[in-house]
Amino acid sequence: MASSGKAAANNVTNNVVHDAAADIAVHNVAHDAQPPATNGAPRARAAMSLPLGPPVSPKRNVQYDRAYVAKATLAATTPEQEHELLEELYREHPLTDDTSCGIGPCRAPWMQKFANKKAFVFLYGLLGCIFSASHAYFNGTITTLEKRFKIPSRTTGIISVGNDISQLLVSVFISYYAGRRHRPRWIALGIYTVVLFCVLTALPHALYGPGEDALALTLEHGGIVDRNLSLELLNREKQKTLCKPEGGVGCEEEDGNYSPVILLFVANFVSGIGGSLYYTLGVTYMDDNIKKSKTPALISFSYFIRMLGPAIGYSLASVCLKLYISPTLTPTIKTDDPRWLGAWWLGWIILACILFTLSSILGLFPKSLPRAAVRRMVEEEKKKLNSVSDESELETSELPTSLSDMITTFKRLVTNPTLMCNNLAAVFYFTGYMPYWIFMPKYIETMYRQSASVSSLVTGTVGLVFSAVGILLSGMVISKFRPRARYLAGWNVVVGAISVLGMISYVFLGCPANDNHGPMLPNGELNTVLPCNTNCSCDYVKYSPVCFGQTTFISPCHAGCTSISMTNGTKMFTQCSCVPPSPILNGGHSELSEISTSSPPLGGGSVKASPCPVDCQKKFYIFLAVVCLLKFSGATGRASNFLVSVRCVEEKDKPVAMAFGLTIMSFFAFIPSPIFFGFLLDKTCLVWGKTCSGTGNCWLYNGESLRYMLNLTAASFVTIGTLFDAGVWYFVKNLKIFDDDDVEAKELEAKEKMVSD
Repeated sequence: MASSGKAAANNVTNNVVHDAAADIAVHNVAHDAQPPATNGAPRARAAMSLPLGPPVSPKRNVQYDRAYVAKATLAATTPEQEHELLEELYREHPLTDDTSCGIGPCRAPWMQKFANKKAFVFLYGLLGCIFSASHAYFNGTITTLEKRFKIPSRTTGIISVGNDISQLLVSVFISYYAGRRHRPRWIALGIYTVVLFCVLTALPHALYGPGEDALALTLEHGGIVDRNLSLELLNREKQKTLCKPEGGVGCEEEDGNYSPVILLFVANFVSGIGGSLYYTLGVTYMDDNIKKSKTPALISFSYFIRMLGPAIGYSLASVCLKLYISPTLTPTIKTDDPRWLGAWWLGWIILACILFTLSSILGLFPKSLPRAAVRRMVEEEKKKLNSVSDESELETSELPTSLSDMITTFKRLVTNPTLMCNNLAAVFYFTGYMPYWIFMPKYIETMYRQSASVSSLVTGTVGLVFSAVGILLSGMVISKFRPRARYLAGWNVVVGAISVLGMISYVFLGCPANDNHGPMLPNGELNTVLPCNTNCSCDYVKYSPVCFGQTTFISPCHAGCTSISMTNGTKMFTQCSCVPPSPILNGGHSELSEISTSSPPLGGGSVKASPCPVDCQKKFYIFLAVVCLLKFSGATGRASNFLVSVRCVEEKDKPVAMAFGLTIMSFFAFIPSPIFFGFLLDKTCLVWGKTCSGTGNCWLYNGESLRYMLNLTAASFVTIGTLFDAGVWYFVKNLKIFDDDDVEAKELEAKEKMVSD
């Protein structure tokens, strides 16, 4: 009986829904000739101005339309009926300027089929992919920029920070105003600034050309192809690396032209503005126009597409740098020559064209997707039926943007404990992970004696795969099971604990210190001036490690070598005053082609080019396994972090909250963290280079000290971030994440009330 009564009630309800839908369809057919509201019609009014009733005054029409919508809303008591209602309203909803694709009069009917969430998410992710590729391309070509414009590494570090400085200064204010307007167009405008970044970065090549050094190495400008390349290489090696008692290699003066540096800094500064608009407005637009239950999966998909960007950027840099800096000229050197300058500027033109095209398409998306506009209309009617609201709230299209309102908004954000704990957790997480993002290739190269190419390859590929899998998997799990906010926050605490344990394990995954570099000074640095090389003048000799037995010397000069030899393609340094003579080599001079710089000292031996071998492959593979685990686990928490940050604030505050969080992270993590960990790495330096202006780069690090200081410091920051995540877990007890959470919350509240009664 109960089941039959329920079925009868459902039949009655279905009839009411169909009657309401029929009424809507009939009235729409009767008024097809009526033009839709366009040209700046208020957003809420346009969403509600359905031609559902007879021609009356605009005010009467809105109220009359709401009566029809209210009738159907009351009748839709099940999810299936509500879905049928939304589909019916969507089909009959008139397109306006705010809900149609295009700009101005260009709103072709074929464009409207792209006004959906899937098209936006795909294009947004693709645009982010190319955007992140531009940053990877900059990192991939930065060494060529340094060689071309004689820029020291400390200056390139300042250039890179320009991006974060601009985000810190303008992101909150721009996002506050842009978040209340047409967000896709503002995102497109932001990407246009990234296009400007690409153009400005390539501009120094147009202004200053390839440079005299590069031109001198071409046939068209007098370059000569070496017929005895091996001999030439040996002579150059002799001048720069061997011991010369009469005077060593001198320092090289800097170019002194800071115009390219200024252009590159301005370019990065401009890029930060576009990045803040892209990240803060894009995710909030998706969250506002996608059903809450589908948001995690689609946002994770957009993150996944964006994560392909670094691989594309580094690949593009590799292709462009294989071309000579002036492709129309014929170089006389090969790509492996240290003097080679690749076409670093070419990729910026390609990236600028792609970004301009994609951003222009994104700007054609409507202010609000049509289905989302209908869904909000029904939600507003539900609220009207449940509680009496002020009529003006539904007719206000633009939120206030006054200074007093902005201050009030900031007060709401700062006093929101969930948001602040989530932002502070992100600050400490980013600070702790920063050295692994920036210095991971150097860490692998120093700790595990891997080549620079292998270190870069591992950094760019291994982590990418596991991070992508983690993001996609977490998005699908959250969308399918729709866990409550407390479960999501609790998982972030677990992820933080796993990260801390992984970083601590890095401390014990070091190579054995079986390569001795010589005696140490009291300040912890390596003593490079020994009695055997006192007269060699090795101050400005570059780091070129050589091996004798189990001792690694910084360079042939530091080993006291005065000769260099080649045999069967193998390079050996001979007549070295700091090593004992080798009977085998002394008896085999007939097989060597030798070039001497001075009379060989008595007792001089030979050393092999390259550091002494260290068997560390097993530890290296274990290290990579831990890295993959941390990449995967860390990626699973990204979607939940975003959901908590946008659900714990009011709808109107979401764009500002995103920009506010980005500003906090820029000020407290992105800007100071690279400087702090750079200082920390310098504290573990054993051998410093010298330049004309003072101290240069670090040649050799103390592996054990670096391993302990960097990993334990990073683990400490992540531990603090995990504690703030625990605070998020405490405050999100009643936070609504999905659309149906309010129903569960009401049921829980009713149960608690019954228990208390």
